[in-house]
Formats: sequence, structure tokens, C-alpha cells
Amino acid sequence: MAKLSLKVVVAGRTYPLSVEESEEKRVLKSASDINKAIKLLQDNYAVKDMQDLLAMTALQLASKSDNVTKSEDVDNSKLKEIEDDLQALSDELDD
Repeated sequence: MAKLSLKVVVAGRTYPLSVEESEEKRVLKSASDINKAIKLLQDNYAVKDMQDLLAMTALQLASKSDNVTKSEDVDNSKLKEIEDDLQALSDELDD
């Protein structure tokens, strides 16, 4: 897959990146999400320091990511239970 050169703006600073074509949309959306989160914090709190805003945004996004991971773990656990129940029913029917 081909690499693309992107210039991504996060918190008013431009970062040159090389990404796979398949990652381009995800990277651009992530940068947009970060910028939106920073703007929301600026509008709602009296925080002016960009480093503080970036740290607060990182905490928010990491927290969301952690919640998604936990949710996926619960879903996988439920799927495993269902698979086990189906296997038990199948075994009973075979007997």
C-alpha cells in the first residue's frame, strides 16, 4: 500500500505525517476530533494554556478509548457465554 504525506493541524500547529492510504481518513478525523475537543474546553473553561488543553483532551480521549475497550470485553464475554450455551444445546441434541 502506498504511503501518503499529510500535514495535520492539531492545536494550531502543523505536523507532517507519513501514513498508509487506508489510514488517511482515520488520521484526519482524529485530528479533527482533537481540535473540536480543545475548542470545547476553551469555550467552557477559563483555560488558556494550550499544553493544559492538550493534556485535558488527552485524558478525555483516553478515557473514552478505555470505556470502548471495556465495552468490547463485555461483549466478547457475552458472546463466549452464548457460544458455550449453544455448544451445550448442540451436545444435548446429539445425545
